[in-house]
Amino acid sequence: MKFTNQSVMSEFLLLGLTDDPELQPLIFSLFLSMYLITVLGNLLIILAVSSDPHLHTPMYFFLSILSFNDICLSSTTAPKMLVNIHTQDQSITYAGCLAQTCLTLTFCGLENCLLAVMAYDRYVAICHPLRYSAIMHPGLCVLLVLCSLLTSTGHALLHSLMALRLSFGRDVEIPHFFCELAQVIKLAYSDTLINNLLVYLVGVTFFAVPLSGVIFSYIQIVSSILRISSMGGRSKAFSTCGSHLSVLSLFYGTGFGVYLSSAIIDASIKNVVPSVLYMVVPPMMNPLIYSLRNVEMKAALRTLIIGWSSLKRSSQF
Repeated sequence: MKFTNQSVMSEFLLLGLTDDPELQPLIFSLFLSMYLITVLGNLLIILAVSSDPHLHTPMYFFLSILSFNDICLSSTTAPKMLVNIHTQDQSITYAGCLAQTCLTLTFCGLENCLLAVMAYDRYVAICHPLRYSAIMHPGLCVLLVLCSLLTSTGHALLHSLMALRLSFGRDVEIPHFFCELAQVIKLAYSDTLINNLLVYLVGVTFFAVPLSGVIFSYIQIVSSILRISSMGGRSKAFSTCGSHLSVLSLFYGTGFGVYLSSAIIDASIKNVVPSVLYMVVPPMMNPLIYSLRNVEMKAALRTLIIGWSSLKRSSQF
């Protein structure tokens, strides 16, 4: 077995979801459709928020940032997978693999932090409604987003830079459709103790802290809602959190599934399915959840689409 370090390592091979040539067209069509739905849906959310003055609030500001992050997260993995299937070339350069790993960790981490920030926003809106405007001022909203971005970027760079010290064999085959950090570490021939400790300690801590903030926020929210005497008031308060709770359940549910599968299931190919659910499904479902469950968002999207239709008809005359 010949070994190579990062200075001479040229490329990895992404094995994808299956090596059956008959299934490749189906997988290509499925992922292309999901990617287009993800980009279009999240882009509509961003355009609706920016064009409707009624949605210029902290909640929808964070939602537009979340939608932009979902577009970036999907664009980190899906296009490369689609190109590989179309060209029948499974290779990805060493630098490209590390860059994909770093970007994936960055956008996943940013999504995790943004969901915690959105939970805090709902906590202030429901538990301190009279002070909401004073607390959630534009400066704080921008600061929370910047802190989330810096934290997630630092977390991603830590893992990526530590991966530079690893050595690999020739023709390294990754049983995945993208360069997942855990799979890359498993394929290294050098000592990976420090890398594994970082994955399980720093990684778990990074995701556990925002999750703890989410849980604390919703405990306070439920407690405040239960103190409301009228059923109408309770229903209205719960309705403002319904979309966010659905997105939270989807993100952390699939993330927990990926963690359990990697810890319990030894076969690497079986870990691909929960990773697909984690990387592809939440970015695609988030705009659908917010557009279907949120009355204000539905109205803004309807106005946006009607405006486009009117503009198109007027340009034809």
